[in-house]
Amino acid sequence: MSRIVIEGAYVATLDPSRREFAGHVVVEGKQIVAVGPGPAPHYDDARVIDGSGCLVTPGFVNTHQHLYQWVTRGLAADATLFEWLTTLYPVWARISEETVYVAARAALAQLARTGCTTAADHHYVFPREGGDLLAAEIAAAAEVGLRFHPARGSMDRGQKDGGLPPDSVVEDRDEILAATEAAIDRWHDPSPDSMLQIVVAPCSPFSVSGELMRESAELARRRGVRMHTHLAETTDETDWCRETFNCTPLEYADQLGWTGNDVWFAHGIHFDDAEIKHLGSTGTGVAHCPSSNARLGAGIARTADLRAAGAPVGLGVDGAASNESGSLVEEVRHALLFARARGGPQSLTVRAALEMATLNGARILGRSDDIGSLEPGKLADLAVWNLNTLPHAGIPDPIATLVLSTPPPLDLLLVNGRPVVERGAVRTVDEHSLADETARVQHNLTA
Repeated sequence: MSRIVIEGAYVATLDPSRREFAGHVVVEGKQIVAVGPGPAPHYDDARVIDGSGCLVTPGFVNTHQHLYQWVTRGLAADATLFEWLTTLYPVWARISEETVYVAARAALAQLARTGCTTAADHHYVFPREGGDLLAAEIAAAAEVGLRFHPARGSMDRGQKDGGLPPDSVVEDRDEILAATEAAIDRWHDPSPDSMLQIVVAPCSPFSVSGELMRESAELARRRGVRMHTHLAETTDETDWCRETFNCTPLEYADQLGWTGNDVWFAHGIHFDDAEIKHLGSTGTGVAHCPSSNARLGAGIARTADLRAAGAPVGLGVDGAASNESGSLVEEVRHALLFARARGGPQSLTVRAALEMATLNGARILGRSDDIGSLEPGKLADLAVWNLNTLPHAGIPDPIATLVLSTPPPLDLLLVNGRPVVERGAVRTVDEHSLADETARVQHNLTA
């Protein structure tokens, strides 16, 4: 069993006492076995890492993304959400297994480079000639080495039914439900150290029928898996739901069984006070995607109010076509800045922003017992940030340094005790050849 000792670092445990200290973390195999102040115990057979000038945090949890979009970045750069979707849906209708595999490897490698150890992906575009797209991204995640929660998405409301997606990428409801259950049978691993768990995830109210939403919720709860969808992202969506269903997006989702502590929504920007209270009382989560929301001009989520109400709020980079950087550490900073722009400097502290990236994300994915904090017995998913650099040296609070300054270099990223990033470079894939593959696939897809 491999043993890694990190010592001399500043450790932010995110444990129940929120302990922080100059100290050590010891990893054996895939588990953390010791965390504490001061020097680590001596081990004859350990790899010892000098953490002087570094901050150790739990690995970040990405609660919302569309990995396939990595090869369609930079398009419709000045569009609203609905304009952006109508521009890009015809391009996405041509994706294939190769497209998804290359895009997913690149996007996941970028996530790893920015501190992410667990990624949830929402894939809902399944062209009929595209091949096994879910298997392609699962293979990519296994190669990069991240803990993966792929959400088997779906759309059954195409343009002929008044929806936005081209009819070529929508599926029949029975076909969707069968494919989703088959994905659970084939891939879902509920064990505490699982590297792969499936999520049930119809796309959104304006691309999915009410029948599919309801039956998807019934399927998820029967199989004991979590549920995810887009909701309350734009005022256009709110207007559309009022015109179509005579209610708000959340009222509509609630009627169909889509609230509860096994549910989380992507974006969740346009909720009123009563809706925020309802989300908190039901434990329904929100994947906050500040960069994407700003890129599309969708608005600023009420993260402080959601957190105060008791709703878990995690972070997501969202689709790379609406957040070209795909950097999870940037989302931590943007979440804090946008919350303060909306509610003042006390609305979100630097430590609360770090919680959103770690503990809250773990809670949303149902993994609080396994990841999200540095405690003995938890899985060895952690990041070692080098703060001994020109942009970071001299800031006395390491957490403020990480959250408020430019993203620091990542000296080490462990996932399940395995080094995935070392000295800022991904060790599990060849970044240079992957960049070439990405450019090739992007050219072929958009030419």
